[in-house]
Amino acid sequence: MSRALIEVRDLVKHYPPRRGRGASVRAVDGLSFDVHEGETVGIVGESGCGKTTTARLLLALLKPTSGSIAVDGRELTTLPGRELRALRREMQMIFQDPYSSLNPRRTIGSIIGEPFVIHGVGAGRGERRERVQELMARVGLNPEHFNRYPHEFSGGQRQRIGVARALALEPRIVIADEPVSALDVSIQAQILNLLRGLGRELGLTMVFIAHDLSVVRYMCDRIAVMYLGEIVELATTAQLFAHPRHPYTAALLSAVPVAYPWLAATRTRQVLAGDPPSPSDPPAGCRFHPRCPRAEPGECDVRDPLLEAKLGGNLAACHFPLTGDAAAVSSSRVPPR
Repeated sequence: MSRALIEVRDLVKHYPPRRGRGASVRAVDGLSFDVHEGETVGIVGESGCGKTTTARLLLALLKPTSGSIAVDGRELTTLPGRELRALRREMQMIFQDPYSSLNPRRTIGSIIGEPFVIHGVGAGRGERRERVQELMARVGLNPEHFNRYPHEFSGGQRQRIGVARALALEPRIVIADEPVSALDVSIQAQILNLLRGLGRELGLTMVFIAHDLSVVRYMCDRIAVMYLGEIVELATTAQLFAHPRHPYTAALLSAVPVAYPWLAATRTRQVLAGDPPSPSDPPAGCRFHPRCPRAEPGECDVRDPLLEAKLGGNLAACHFPLTGDAAAVSSSRVPPR
């Protein structure tokens, strides 16, 4: 396995209560994981679980409450401003909304070329324009549309503009925060194929955040499942889909649509009771225990489980993990002939 390019240890981000009243919002509460060079790691979970906060912490757009983020051996949380600015050339973000992330008053040529101006790349306007048009062609845009504005493009084309801007400085790391959730399904496939192809071609290390398990299955080498600010399971994509060990992961997978009616008829839908607790008042013990069908009183409601290796190599934070074929998800099987 390649070396770890991103190393996260005990990462915490708490937001203070509004107007000084109530408890802090524990958006991210003790994450630890690595991302290896050339690898794509997915982060999935329900809305409000801390996915986007994690993305912004990884790019130092937010200051953590505590914990460590090391990028290529450099501690991001204590890096001086000048060194952090230089490091940002190697780390870029693709945003969720392809329209609001683009300045409507600027041409796409100036939007894509802005990183060159900020970091002093290129000898002049002519060279920068040439490099921008090369980027446009690489992501499937017509280079002759250099002087058009964002409103003149479709949603998929606008996301291609965002991808081109993220790749302008030839970064090593790309953080993609739900980059296809605002697009039509057919356009999603085009953007995913583009990102997957560019990732392989350029050797990118990616953190891919999504709520759609089918998307991360297609894009990612490993997947981290988050619940209420914590990682509850981390495994290779194949192992996670075939043999999830955490009940929350199994419930998410049971909701993934399958292509074949005969296969859907063999599956049991696992419906979670209730709503996720408030991140400002998480339950004691395992945070998932109020909704977990396997929770045991006196254990799950008292002791917080550690994220540790379970059967099959999955890392899972569960006192009573799923075992055997009862946890298998068979959506990858082909229909009988």
